Amino acid sequence: MASAPALIDGHGRHITYLRISVTDRCDLRCRYCMGDDMRFMARERLLSVEEIAAIADAFIARGVRRIRLTGGEPLVRGETMAIARMLGARIGGGLDELTMTTNATRLSDHAQALADAGMRRINVSLDSLNPDTFRHITRHGDLTRVLDGIAAAKAAGIAVKINAVALADMNEAEIPDMLAWCVDQGHDLSLIETMPLGAISEDRADRFVPLTRVFDALSSRFALVRDTHRTGGPARYWRVGDSGTRLGLISPLTANFCDGCNRVRLDAEGRLHLCLGNEGHVDLKTAWRQGGAQALDAALDAAMIAKPAAHDFHIERGSRPAVQRHMSVTGG
Repeated sequence: MASAPALIDGHGRHITYLRISVTDRCDLRCRYCMGDDMRFMARERLLSVEEIAAIADAFIARGVRRIRLTGGEPLVRGETMAIARMLGARIGGGLDELTMTTNATRLSDHAQALADAGMRRINVSLDSLNPDTFRHITRHGDLTRVLDGIAAAKAAGIAVKINAVALADMNEAEIPDMLAWCVDQGHDLSLIETMPLGAISEDRADRFVPLTRVFDALSSRFALVRDTHRTGGPARYWRVGDSGTRLGLISPLTANFCDGCNRVRLDAEGRLHLCLGNEGHVDLKTAWRQGGAQALDAALDAAMIAKPAAHDFHIERGSRPAVQRHMSVTGG
């Protein structure tokens, strides 16, 4: 692939990580993620498989080394496996890694095919191991299907990292047991502070848990040793005792990580979001459809200039969300 200028934003940060949302649809309705009356975009608004390939290739040519497929729930889109195979073929040709974030409800049907496409690790969003709590958070989810999907991924040779959003008076007390389960199963665990994305029925301030508090609780039960491991994302890691498990903390509100941001997010209809906690975006679909590769390249240049220095997240009782779009639009 011909070399092209690296993607360096106006703050000197190299962009090497692209997250692609293949759909805004999801088969769960997590309370902190979606509003009660969530509406999804019409199918004809989605980027086609070929358009995703063209945009991904433009990013790879300019130095992106990791791509993550997200949603919504990526596996609800029938073409996602074709997208995974297509992007997996780029591994070793400029792309170092292809990964996915999934809720795992459909993972048991696709785990082996994802491994065959070149995926070696995935993130599974799982906020509780208690079936009742899980059903409450997701509004109707079946924990058994998720656990079956995780087991299938493990059997296919895919490393699993569990992503859990810490929620006060909902799953906070369960987190030590979640970490113990991850140690037993050989999974890593990343904990995430809830983020103000889109309007929901609850006040997020009532559910916000600073991960400093969670870390203190975990430290009283587990031997946690700081680890320099990095996966390309914002998590800071600790090794859990003498196990192979790592604990990651993603703390956008209590430990801002914006100065090291290396990522941008492409949503399912082709808008490139330059920051999860900011409304700014560039329309790559229109650039590609109207002007092809040259216009797409120019749009990437414009995006680098526009990328903000930091997010706009804040959690205050009664405050409006930092951005109006829901998490399901751009993925995690």
